[in-house]
Amino acid sequence: MTYSGAVKVGGPADVHELPDLMISKVAVGPMDNNAYLLRCRATGEQLLIDAANDAETLLTLIGDDGIASVVTTHQHGDHWQALAAVVAATRARTYAGRADAEGIPVPTDVPVDDGDTVRVGRVELTARHLVGHTPGSIALVYDDPHGHPHVFTGDCLFPGGVGNTRNDPEAFASLMDDVETKIFGTLPDETWVYPGHGNDTTLGAERPHLAEWRSRGW
Repeated sequence: MTYSGAVKVGGPADVHELPDLMISKVAVGPMDNNAYLLRCRATGEQLLIDAANDAETLLTLIGDDGIASVVTTHQHGDHWQALAAVVAATRARTYAGRADAEGIPVPTDVPVDDGDTVRVGRVELTARHLVGHTPGSIALVYDDPHGHPHVFTGDCLFPGGVGNTRNDPEAFASLMDDVETKIFGTLPDETWVYPGHGNDTTLGAERPHLAEWRSRGW
């Protein structure tokens, strides 16, 4: 099956099979949040990105193998509604951006800074701290040694623009600067983007519009 990244709440997960990593995407909750289950193909270890809502759906996706860790991309409530239940059921380590950890009601075991490595089995993800949507938002970059990179952007980058900065020019400028420097400035056009809501995209599809986004201010 070809992966599309198009999922619906109540529908099945879509699975992106890479040589070393399996990525299962599911939509949950009233705000149509995306959650991503990453599985190292060599070890079977699993990591969940954003226990956003509907713990039953997420735990079914996780299955009997459990998860070693769960990463919360940022402190907004729609991204951690199921976190307490998932952690209680799996005893997973919790990760979040250092500046957002206090805003998440489940304690963060591992505060994450820019450039930190988050591992799932033998697979390494690199954290990128992107300031503007929240003070401590993080993206996770998987630089696939067999192909192009993959980046999980939370609410910092979507098809058509960066995340909501609530009409705050300073926050918008900060987010644009970080996204341009740390994401577009370091990753190629082929990079696959997995956002916190909605459909996936690639950096190549979005790159021509960066100046337009900055000009419009959102």
